[in-house]
Amino acid sequence: MIIFSPPTRLRHLGAAAVGLSAIFIVPQARAQDALALECLCEALPFLDAATTWRAAAVAGPGGIAEGQPAARVESEIEAQRRIIAEQRALIDQQNVMLAEQRQHIVKMQGQLITQQAQIDRLSSLALAEAPLDMFRGTGMGQGVGAGPALPGPGSTAVALPDAPVGEAPPPSESTAERVAAVPEGQGVLTRAGHLIFEPSIEYTRSSTNRLVFRGIELIPGIQIGLIEATDADRDTLVGTGSLRYGISDRLEVEVRVPYLYRNDRIEVVQQRDEGIVRSIALREDGVGDAELSLRYQFNRPVGQKPIFVGSLRVKSDTGKGPFDIGYDEFGVATGLATGSGFWAVQPGLNFLMPSDPAVIYGGVAYLYHIPRDVNKLVGEVMVGRVDPGDAVSANVGFGFALNPRFSFSLGYRHNYIFPTRSEIGDTIQKSNYLHVGSLNFGMSYRLTERDVVNLGFEIGVTEDAPDVSITLRMPFGGKL
Repeated sequence: MIIFSPPTRLRHLGAAAVGLSAIFIVPQARAQDALALECLCEALPFLDAATTWRAAAVAGPGGIAEGQPAARVESEIEAQRRIIAEQRALIDQQNVMLAEQRQHIVKMQGQLITQQAQIDRLSSLALAEAPLDMFRGTGMGQGVGAGPALPGPGSTAVALPDAPVGEAPPPSESTAERVAAVPEGQGVLTRAGHLIFEPSIEYTRSSTNRLVFRGIELIPGIQIGLIEATDADRDTLVGTGSLRYGISDRLEVEVRVPYLYRNDRIEVVQQRDEGIVRSIALREDGVGDAELSLRYQFNRPVGQKPIFVGSLRVKSDTGKGPFDIGYDEFGVATGLATGSGFWAVQPGLNFLMPSDPAVIYGGVAYLYHIPRDVNKLVGEVMVGRVDPGDAVSANVGFGFALNPRFSFSLGYRHNYIFPTRSEIGDTIQKSNYLHVGSLNFGMSYRLTERDVVNLGFEIGVTEDAPDVSITLRMPFGGKL
């Protein structure tokens, strides 16, 4: 069997002929001739005209498929055109919105950059004055230099969380609160709404040796008159109940009521016509002079700047005064006083400067005694108006916290007492001024979160100061 394969040009020519015949013949062909045309296409496969003839057979007159009216096709085309037009309008609208959002994002990024610069500047300023405890455990980004920049658009960096992560540490006490060994009245004030009861007990030991000459000295070493030598040892035990209440975080009121026990031993040697030696032992106990104090904090703690506290203390004369006890014919007291016998007012100003882990404290005060008319016989002498000497006091020191439980303090206090003016008979007598200086050492130990025990020592360094004073304090209380 011989297979005939026509040349390519012949095949193209045949295809063109069949196509032309389809154009001119098919429009006049009837439906029953369609099958014959299809057979003719199958019979001429080498002409590659089968597809053309089939399309011509299926299409009706005018090239439109049977069963599909022209109006319907046109309507579908118009519908597609409308849909395309609507989609193009929607795309244009979305492009406008995207452009507006891009402009808004650029504006917000500019605001974020400005705010971050302001935050970095304020952080650098605050760090120079803020105490170290405020920045411990706060992580990176708190230094003087600017921290890592926020990730910008398109950045792969991980952004910082907006909400706190984990559990915040408990609030730490300030250095001023932890250094509880600071002397009484020098520390921070009582919190608002808190009532503190502070019992204390104080022991004071004082001894004096005085030689008094009342007469004239003809030549050095030759004296005519009265020579009196006094050796006195005084022990005083004072128990005090104190109540403090915080009216606000910057104002507190305090009431103190002391109870004294005194034991004095005095030896008096008088040289008149003959030597006279007298030994006197005196004991006394009773309520002392009650006090009322107000303290106000002028400023709030800011960094390493000092805190200033003003105080006003009013001392009463509830105790037994020196003119309320008996005297013998020689003017020697037969009893002991438990108070000063005069009202007094003492304004003062204290400061407290934190310097982690220490606190520097200091202050000045002026004690004004209100004079009064005594009008009593002391021995054989009438005592009229008495103006006790006022006193100026100043102190300075520091407290140091070794750990959250134990702290200690060192300081110095000095009092200058002005002379006392007394009207005795028809004359005005004036005493000598006094210098009372003492070194202070205190210790504090925190037993629990709320209970603290304080032990203070005061050692006299001048002749007029008591030898030693020991005070034990332990405050109790809390919020009402």
